[in-house]
Amino acid sequence: MKSKKEATEIIKILKNYYKDATCSLNFSTPFEMLISVILSAQCTDERVNKTTPDLFQKYGTPQKMAEAEIKDIEKIIHPCGFYKNKAKSIKECSKMIIEKFNR
Repeated sequence: MKSKKEATEIIKILKNYYKDATCSLNFSTPFEMLISVILSAQCTDERVNKTTPDLFQKYGTPQKMAEAEIKDIEKIIHPCGFYKNKAKSIKECSKMIIEKFNR
């Protein structure tokens, strides 16, 4: 694993090399970005961007997502494909955020 100093230097190099790089996923918080990235596996960013507004409106925080029924998450994210595995990952990730970071 790289040290914080090495990681910072790598980020600096990448930012310099890819000056115009942007993320095509729509998000407003780091949590929303994390969930969007999980959903983007084997799915287009366009589809993720059509799916996440409903998901984030209903379950926009780690607490709400962790407490959500897995079937409810699956129903919303179904268009993104692999919805059962993604719903499980999203719910577990949300629980982990709460447990490790008290968020």
